[in-house]
Amino acid sequence: MSTMGTIVEFMREDAAFNPQDIRAMSMALDDVCKTLSIDRHRDRKVIAIRIVELAHRGERSPTKLRDRLLAEANGGSGSQST
Repeated sequence: MSTMGTIVEFMREDAAFNPQDIRAMSMALDDVCKTLSIDRHRDRKVIAIRIVELAHRGERSPTKLRDRLLAEANGGSGSQST
């Protein structure tokens, strides 16, 4: 993936995630943006910020992060199990 790791540019400086977390969030960002055909930086930023928010709350699975964001994009709350 050529955009892997791009979530870092959207994270606050004081954010503390390990490399696996960053990889998971980056995978989710790439998958959501690809699925929704998002390529503009400011739109990716909105998605990235939401992914980081969810990761701060404890969700670290790239699949669950992706599914949550796609559900939210489709008008749902995405809160199936939380």
